Amino acid sequence: MILEARAARIAGMWMAVAGVCFAGEFAVLSTGFRIHADRHETDGSVVRLYANGGMTQLPASSVAKFEAEETIPEPTAASVPAPVTSPTPEELVTAAAQRNGLPPELVHSVVAAESAFRTDSVSRKGAVGLMQLMPSTAREYGVDPTDPKQNVEAGTQYLRDLLVKYDGRVSRALAAYNAGPGAVDRYHGVPPYRETQAYVARVIKKYDQKSAASKHAKPKPGEKTPGRPSPPE
Repeated sequence: MILEARAARIAGMWMAVAGVCFAGEFAVLSTGFRIHADRHETDGSVVRLYANGGMTQLPASSVAKFEAEETIPEPTAASVPAPVTSPTPEELVTAAAQRNGLPPELVHSVVAAESAFRTDSVSRKGAVGLMQLMPSTAREYGVDPTDPKQNVEAGTQYLRDLLVKYDGRVSRALAAYNAGPGAVDRYHGVPPYRETQAYVARVIKKYDQKSAASKHAKPKPGEKTPGRPSPPE
């Protein structure tokens, strides 16, 4: 399927964004997808990834290796704290992506498709907020979906969990986010729903554009631009 092939090409482009902000490591899956964790434990055929007070469990056979992440020095005493301001929806999305070890470009693309960054968006089916959480999903993750920060955090965690479930297959994770894991499992891939196929294509196209723009953006003075691995053949 075209969507599966295209998603496989971009899976190798997932960069270690969280590595510039948080100490820890990355679990590199056999698909090339890298997932951030504070630490991990291996128990026989199972690997447990611990991050942000939570735990994700996956088969040890799906993990190719672990990589330490880059850290930055702590601010010096002479540092002047920035004024406290309310974060914008875009800033909330970037922060949540970094906390959960996902590329901000991907989560931004999902939010753009879901709500166009409208915090008060409510769908006809009852999905709420920036990441259009269904009430059942919000309850599962223990959040108030009308709170933008909680909405984005839970939606990003859900997307991360779907990527883990589908071994980094981007198109399947996106399809499950749109149509539910049951539909993806039933059809063993992106289900033949016009809405879901259009959604997956739209998000991947937006992610391609954002990734290309980020890759070629000129860094600010004193700022380092993280490198991106080449996409697999």
